[in-house]
Amino acid sequence: MFTGIITDLGRVRRIDRSGEARFEIETAYDIGTIDLGASIACNGCCLTVIETGSDWCAVQVSGETLSKTTLGRWVEGTPVNLERALALGAELGGHIVSGHVDGVATVIERHPEGDSTRFVFEVPEDLKGYIAGKGSVALDGVSLTVNEVEDRRFGVNIIPHTLAVTTFGGLTVGDAVNLEIDMLARYVARLLDTRE
Repeated sequence: MFTGIITDLGRVRRIDRSGEARFEIETAYDIGTIDLGASIACNGCCLTVIETGSDWCAVQVSGETLSKTTLGRWVEGTPVNLERALALGAELGGHIVSGHVDGVATVIERHPEGDSTRFVFEVPEDLKGYIAGKGSVALDGVSLTVNEVEDRRFGVNIIPHTLAVTTFGGLTVGDAVNLEIDMLARYVARLLDTRE
């Protein structure tokens, strides 16, 4: 489990696609505290650490994950939002995030709005019912509050701090991000389905 509060902006240092994709990610984390088998959210995807180096960790990604997320588009040098798994008793600053990506959202608009930056995203048709005004979403692993929803589009405001310490600073219109809907919305929808 995660909170959607990014604690490091890493970078892809090496990619091996000869079998299951293997990504090495540079990080400022203390590598000595990362156990093999640990879970780290990488742009919102919960991935398992399979190897570590002096300033990097490696993760392996299945074809299924590559097809459902933006990870298949990664190249060497791609910036990556990183969050380590939530420790029991730690502060929950965002919202409960599982690291299980539901789909990909696309940046439709980006413009300044006061001191923040306004983004509008479009989601796949099958996910639009899970997005609610003043509800939570995780985009590339970042916990955000939805401002408003209009059909398949919703808006968020990003404060300067978040813009500086996450991949949001480099996002432009047309870019894709990993979307995880709020866990509560997922379970409510499932409960309603079983009652029909």
